[in-house]
Amino acid sequence: MNIHEYQGKELLKKYGVAVLDGYVAWTPEEALAAAQKLPGPIYVVKSQIHAGGRGAGKFEGDPNGKGGVRLAKSPEDAKAAAEAMINHVLITKQTGPAGRKVNRVYVEAGCDIARELYVSLLVDRVTSRVLIMASTEGGMEIEEVAEHHPEKILRAAIDPVTGVQPFHARKLAFGLGLVGKQVAAFTKFVTAMYNAFVDLDCAIVEINPLVVTGAGDVVALDAKVSFDDSALYRHPEVEKLRDESEEDPKELEANKYSLSYVALDGSIGCMVNGAGLAMATMDIIKLYGGSPANFLDVGGGATKERVTAAFKIILSDPNVEGILVNIFGGIMRCDVIAEGVVAAAREVSLNVPLVVRLEGTNVELGKEIMAKSGLPIISADNLADAAEKVVKAVKEAA
Repeated sequence: MNIHEYQGKELLKKYGVAVLDGYVAWTPEEALAAAQKLPGPIYVVKSQIHAGGRGAGKFEGDPNGKGGVRLAKSPEDAKAAAEAMINHVLITKQTGPAGRKVNRVYVEAGCDIARELYVSLLVDRVTSRVLIMASTEGGMEIEEVAEHHPEKILRAAIDPVTGVQPFHARKLAFGLGLVGKQVAAFTKFVTAMYNAFVDLDCAIVEINPLVVTGAGDVVALDAKVSFDDSALYRHPEVEKLRDESEEDPKELEANKYSLSYVALDGSIGCMVNGAGLAMATMDIIKLYGGSPANFLDVGGGATKERVTAAFKIILSDPNVEGILVNIFGGIMRCDVIAEGVVAAAREVSLNVPLVVRLEGTNVELGKEIMAKSGLPIISADNLADAAEKVVKAVKEAA
């Protein structure tokens, strides 16, 4: 689960992470009032959406505008900036051409920036440890740094038994070229970040840029915080921060039925049981020249109702031109899947090719249910056969 910048900063501040003063504003008038609470003379007005690249983004219908992060030299300027952002669609590299509607802005105090750095925490799947990454290339996308200047990325893997230690932070600080009081400030900052990451079951905490001020302080100028969905039951206060307007409606609907669904940009909808099989299904669709429209794992204990809901969610995507159902029935019974597929196909008036591959528990009964349904369901013998048939059917229907 992702949250907004201002929400992330509020959480991190509780752990001792240094952030600038700021206030969220839902209207231009609130932005004016927010700026009046800050010392000035410089204010920063930031669009709050779940996407990076806001400063370099452009608002729909205003390609020559100033982007989603703007400096203001007076409270009145802050109000004008908020008026230009709120209720407008901001398009960035991460939003795609559709962009995201800005519902609120964050009005923050200005800052004396001497240097811009990068620091983040995430779980390293290779070492099974929390990894601290830092770089002198603050303000840049870390992917670009990794591609063009990998030597500028510093790493420290933290043993979960000891947690982060001062020497971890000092080593990174020296690698970043920090000196004097900056080293102590960075050590305190990184330790607080780590404590927040572990306590809140975060998936990533990214500060980009992390700024060193003229006075030698270390402050988070931005904050990206996301959480492990599987651990949210332990953090009801965090789950309350969810902004459903920033999430894909299909993914929200899937969550109601405990379905693991992720929307993609392809044309072949997938319904599979098991995450590994779902990923293999997407891979083989690509191998045969198609493109998956989603990842969807119905799980091992899916009911007819959940399968029906899954089918509807797939078909709610206008880009879907064909569907591949790939079920290996161990815990999941093939007849339950078949009943759900038939019920959903009838309810939504299926008008795209449907290929189904069933194997496992009650497979013959499942095939019989589909055969007697009277629906134009294409049966497949194995995964390769299913992928080949759905890609071919989509191309022929185009």
